[in-house]
Amino acid sequence: MAKKEHISETPATQFLRKHGVAFSEHPYTYEEHGGTAVSARELGVEEHAVVKTLVMQDEAARPLIVLMHGDCKVSTKNLARALGCKSVEPCKPEVAQRHSGYQVGGTSPFGVRKAMPVYVEQTVLALEKIYINGGRRGYLVGIAPQVVTEVLAAKPVHCALAA
Repeated sequence: MAKKEHISETPATQFLRKHGVAFSEHPYTYEEHGGTAVSARELGVEEHAVVKTLVMQDEAARPLIVLMHGDCKVSTKNLARALGCKSVEPCKPEVAQRHSGYQVGGTSPFGVRKAMPVYVEQTVLALEKIYINGGRRGYLVGIAPQVVTEVLAAKPVHCALAA
């Protein structure tokens, strides 16, 4: 095995340690606008197992987090229906950063600045292991998918669209 690279703590890893969550660390070379295709390729895992953290808002501009497979898109119509609201849309990058405390491209659902409800595509929970942002660009953590429902109280929803 390659020598272990030292990774500095992020609010996400501090949160995971505080909650006693076992996780593996996966640094990779970040590419601007590369998305989950790049991280999946760099880690040698299926893009379906790389979970993106999306900061969105409802029609009243209330923020929420959606956890989605890297190779899928969010059906905002289905998500709004599941949440019982009129509409849901992605936050502008600067607004997402203000809510989460993370730079876009490095957003983790763990250790966010502002408490927000978390929703997870239900099929994510069926995976054996997921790779999710660890709070910095070019850094994913590997965890059991049940962690998101256990420590974030994420509610399962069905809103995936094939990308």
